[in-house]
Amino acid sequence: MWILLVLPIVAYILVHIASSRIKSQSKYLRNVPGKKPFLIFGNLLDFLPGSIVFLDNLMGYLKTYGDTILFHDGLFSWMLVSTDYEFNEFMHSSSVHIEKSNLYHFFHGWLGQGLLTSFGSKWRNHRKVITHSFHFSILQQFIGSFDGVGDNLLKKLESEAGKDSVEISQLISLYTLDVICEAAMGVKIHALDSGNSQYVKSIKDMCNIVADRIFSYLSPRLYMLTANYYKEKRALRIIHKHVDAVISQRIEEHNQKAKKSESSQADDFGVKKRLAFLDMLLDARIDGKPLSRKELRDEVNTFMFEGHDTTSSAISFALFAIATHPEVQEKLFDEQTQIFPSDWKSAHASHKQLMEMKYLDMVIKETLRLYPPVPFYGRKLAQDVDFKGTLYPKGLTVFLFPYGCHRSAKYFPEPEKFIPERFENWTGKLPYAYTPFSAGPRNCIGQKFAMLEMLAIISKIIRKFKLAPARPEHEMQLAGETILISKNGVNISLEKRL
Repeated sequence: MWILLVLPIVAYILVHIASSRIKSQSKYLRNVPGKKPFLIFGNLLDFLPGSIVFLDNLMGYLKTYGDTILFHDGLFSWMLVSTDYEFNEFMHSSSVHIEKSNLYHFFHGWLGQGLLTSFGSKWRNHRKVITHSFHFSILQQFIGSFDGVGDNLLKKLESEAGKDSVEISQLISLYTLDVICEAAMGVKIHALDSGNSQYVKSIKDMCNIVADRIFSYLSPRLYMLTANYYKEKRALRIIHKHVDAVISQRIEEHNQKAKKSESSQADDFGVKKRLAFLDMLLDARIDGKPLSRKELRDEVNTFMFEGHDTTSSAISFALFAIATHPEVQEKLFDEQTQIFPSDWKSAHASHKQLMEMKYLDMVIKETLRLYPPVPFYGRKLAQDVDFKGTLYPKGLTVFLFPYGCHRSAKYFPEPEKFIPERFENWTGKLPYAYTPFSAGPRNCIGQKFAMLEMLAIISKIIRKFKLAPARPEHEMQLAGETILISKNGVNISLEKRL
């Protein structure tokens, strides 16, 4: 009986709150189109199947309502979604609106206040000191890691050669995890050989948990009542314990090296020995102070996340595109045999040779256009914004959508076709329409590292194998989660080159 009395009161309160909010923000968001929200669900009913329909539905909204729309993700919550070039330019180039949206809070247990999730002075200070770690002269030192781990990947792929269908994304993911562990922490975890280790499994668990939370309709306040909460706690204990142990070891080694002369840290040719990103962070100073243990761990975990799944996604989709476009593969192989005329099958590429792979570079860029590893990202407006006569309120979530921009005929003719040659003379054209690594102040700090890694491993694979579509032909089910994935895997076939 009491429920019958309470329900009308609750309904009245909700309606009053909604009407008060609408009235208080009546000057904002005028004439911004979008699908009409349905009661308390907003537009969420269209997205009940989850990430598998997210990209297509959002693309449908933009096609129906315009380049900048309002998406209602609840009764009291909405966000701006835009593929408008000028608005993207405004947001990307802004040094004011750099705070990430609330979706990134789901990463905080794992990444803390690392470069991906922080903002303000903390982000600026860390960005400044970490930028030096990605100087091209330092990146060249990691080619050995790409090569060594790449040889191990080729051995794994050899055992799959000749099969009608091979799911490659899991192997590629283990390859990129091995590479980034060596680069970020200077340790080998042999993920390709022991992919079920607790640390590797925990990394995978965290990626899945964050993706689940992004598409969950459950209030974050109730998260502690779910099984995922306890699964996350277990995964984070393992991840943090591993990273903390590596940090302690590297600090001890770092202190011992500091006692030696500078010359002892160089090889016979006077070139400094290869350092992991962690080693460089240990030398970093902000206002004269070294980074704390917590700051070191947050940045290492951020390197692990951003340098692992995103690169894995791009490599997997690139191999799929090459396998399904034989004319592209033929041009790629011709380029490889020109660069390695005598020993193309087993040659180890130098940095100079990687830079000569112009057509492979275009293939990678076209892959990143059709399959951007981060298909969307959110920002939060730091202040009211008056843009083209529309006033957007402080605190509004802005959903930047490179997947949508990259597939727009306004910017790319025949956008659904895989045409690497479109990047032959792309430099300088519409930089804010093509943003696979974001753009502006918050662009991806590791993009040159990622491009170098992709050039190195795809070159090795193309020289070793001829790729072809899976039998029967595989149709990927794209899903936008923490990264762009194919829900049903990435399947191709491989044949060893003679």
